[in-house]
Parts: sequence; C-alpha cells; structure tokens
Amino acid sequence: MEKFFAAVRNMFQVPDLRKRIGFTLGLLAVYRLGAHVTAPGVNKDQLARVWADVGNTLLGVLDLFSGGNFQTISVFALGVTPYITASIIVQLMTTVFPTLKKLQEEGEAGRQKLNQYTRYLTVALASFQTFIVARWLSANNVIPGTGAIFDRHILVIVVTLTTGTMFVMWLGEQITERGVGNGVSLLIFAGIVIGLPRGLQQVMTKVRGGDALEVVGVLALAAALVALIAFIVFMEQGRRKVPISYAKRHVGRQMVGGQQTHMPIKLNMGGVIPVIFASSMLAFPQTILQFVRVDQGDTTSWKYNVHYFFQQFHGGDPYYELVFLSLIVIFTFFYITIIFNVDEVADNLRKHGGFVPGIRPGRNTAEFLNTILTRLTTVGAIYLAFVAFVPQLMLSGFNVGHLPFVGTRMEDFFSTTPGLSWIPHGMGYRFYFGGTSLLILVGVAMDTVSQIEAQLVMRNYEGFLGGGGRLRGRRG
Repeated sequence: MEKFFAAVRNMFQVPDLRKRIGFTLGLLAVYRLGAHVTAPGVNKDQLARVWADVGNTLLGVLDLFSGGNFQTISVFALGVTPYITASIIVQLMTTVFPTLKKLQEEGEAGRQKLNQYTRYLTVALASFQTFIVARWLSANNVIPGTGAIFDRHILVIVVTLTTGTMFVMWLGEQITERGVGNGVSLLIFAGIVIGLPRGLQQVMTKVRGGDALEVVGVLALAAALVALIAFIVFMEQGRRKVPISYAKRHVGRQMVGGQQTHMPIKLNMGGVIPVIFASSMLAFPQTILQFVRVDQGDTTSWKYNVHYFFQQFHGGDPYYELVFLSLIVIFTFFYITIIFNVDEVADNLRKHGGFVPGIRPGRNTAEFLNTILTRLTTVGAIYLAFVAFVPQLMLSGFNVGHLPFVGTRMEDFFSTTPGLSWIPHGMGYRFYFGGTSLLILVGVAMDTVSQIEAQLVMRNYEGFLGGGGRLRGRRG
C-alpha cells in the first residue's frame, strides 16, 4: 500500500500528468452535470411510471451505458451508445469494403478519415434513435403531442438528444487526446460508478431491517464480488506469447534482422462487446413489443401469447440463461474472427521476414495461429459467460421450477433448505454491478492505471507496482 500511495503522490508531482488528470476529471464533471438537465417537455412523473415496465428491455441496456441518463431523458440520454455502435460498424465494414481496408492501412491519415466517417455515421444513428425514442415518449404521453410523425415536440426531442450525443462524443475525444485513458470508456465508467452509492444505500437499508441471515447474505455477496473482480483482473491479464523470429537480411550495406521476439495474443480479445451484443439481442424483442398494443382481455390472440411469453422470458429463467450464455459464446467467436484475421497476420509476418520457429511461413503459420486463437477464444468465451452469469445468479436467482421433470422437486428442496433459499429467486437486491458492469469497470480501470503507470515510468518515477512489474491494460 505504501508504494501505491507513493505512486498517487507522484501522479500530482508531474506537471503534465497533473494537468491531464485535472482535465479528465473536469470533463467527467461536465458529463455528470448534463445528467441533471432534463430534455424539454418531459413529464417526469409519467416517465417514472412508464420506466417501471421497460427497465428489463433494450432501453435498460441503453440506460446502463448512458449512466442513468436515459432513465431521466436528460440531454445526454443516449450517452456514447450511437458512437460505440458507429465505431463497431465501421470496424466491421473495413473487412468487407476494400476502400475502407486501404484507409485503415494508411496510418494516421487513414485513421483520421475513418474517424470522420464514424462521426458522420454517429449523427445518422443518433438522429434515427432519438426519433424512435421521441415517438415512444409521445405514445406513452411522456411528452405532449398531436400524434403526427413530425410533431413539433418530437422534433425538439430529436434535435436536443442528437446534439447532446454529439457533445458527449466530443467530450470523449477530448479526454482521449488531452486527458488520461480512453475518453468513451471513461464516460461509461463514470456513469456506472455513479450508481454505487445508491446500490450501497439499498443494501444497507435491507440489512438494518433484516435478521442475521440478511447480514450473512450481504457478506456473501460482497465476498463473491471481490472474488469475481480478482478473477476478472487475472483473466484480463492472460496472454499467449507466440515466439517470432526474424531472418537476417541486407538493407543497403547493413545487415538487419535476426532478432527474437513474441506476439502476445490476449485470452479475451473481444472485451465486453460479446456480452453487450447478447444482452441487446435478447432485449430487442421485448423492446419491439413495447410499441405493439395488446388487448389484455383477449388471452387467445397470438399477440397476447407472444407478449406473455417474453414477459416471462427474463433473467433467472433457465431457458433465458441458456440462450443468453449461448449467444455470448457465439458472438465471442464471431467478433474475434472479424478483428483478428490470421491470414493477414501470417502474410504480414512473411512480408517482413518473420516466422514462427518450426512452422513454415504463409498458410502453415495461419493454421497454427488459428489453432491457438480457437483455443484461447474457447476459454475466453467460457470466461465471459461465467462472469455474466454469476452476478445474475446471485441477484436474480435461477428459477429451477421451470426445468422439466425435476423442476418442482428442486425448487421445493432449495426453498426449504437454510442457506439455499435464495437460489430459485435471488437475493432480492437491485445491485448496480452485474457481470457486464464489472467487466467494463475492471477493464477501464486497468487501461487507465496502465497509462498512468507508463507516464510515471517514462519520467523515472516508480509506478503502482514499484520496480517488480508492470500493470498491463487490456491493450497492453
């Protein structure tokens, strides 16, 4: 701990680093200030009533990444979600369109051009999403309106929220360029962390009004979260180092090459993206159903049956969990296949005279890397599914009563066994740190600390780990 506090003191002794940290904290404060400015014309009481029915839909996922701004329809309601979506789309498109792929390979000039395309796409996505949100608000009487598609109140909401989204995108870019850490990630990080006091207050209120069993449950929850955070840090640091050798070659009159190095391949290359994709995919049908009017008295209609099915299809249901975990695994393999092209990596190694010892350059190297990547991705997908499932199990439970054949007997067993009664229905807390939140928090914290550590070491100061090691972020 002494080295940690010394590193914190060193952070503020370096003038440039001190300015960067102050700049970052200042822009984060501006972002949180905007969370308290509600969009014009919003009826807060009606919004609260509507939100009680849609918290588990895709709108809840949007609220997570907006730091609670969407729940109040503040001017920053969409947060950085359109920008993240646009960035992912542009990244995927570089594998489809040769023109974008060529831009990606042109260095800094190409990167700036792709960033410009990403901003344009962000404006388009934000305008479309805010229009859908405005129509939803109008349909639920949260904002006044005549019901027309381009009602004046709808246009005001679209312009306000789209402008707010572009301002948030600008804040993130400024933090990345002139502050510390990745700006977009830090904005999401700040939005999640701000919910911690409310979560702790809720837990403490329940403990004060409960018995000894409640205290034991809270302690078990805290211990599980600490263990899960340690597990995430351990897994995020995991890398497979593939040895690379470079053949000697003549460049002019000089002999270059002949060096030994390695290629680090991360265990979890996909980060939190597969979990976000899976959550969004499962929440999408429930979101669509919010726009479908259903006659609750007609229980024989197909609309009512579909609506009822998805109302029961939520966290804690065995079939929901099975689909959720399967989607995480599928999206992990899909996303990593897109961002890590083994054929391209093998070809670049061959062009620069590099090779894996004992493996022929070209196709054999690509097959070797693909084998390693498949094994790492399998472990990484299981890890992501585990991290996403464990907090949900503790908070929402696992409704074993829905299992066929043995479900009723298992539910009776857990319900009547002391210490296991929480399994079917969860612990009853609406805690703010689910698996997705934990992955984001730990990953962003590791990235930011690793950047600060690099700045300190570069200026001959001791980092957070002293001279015994170096903390690596997700990109390290």
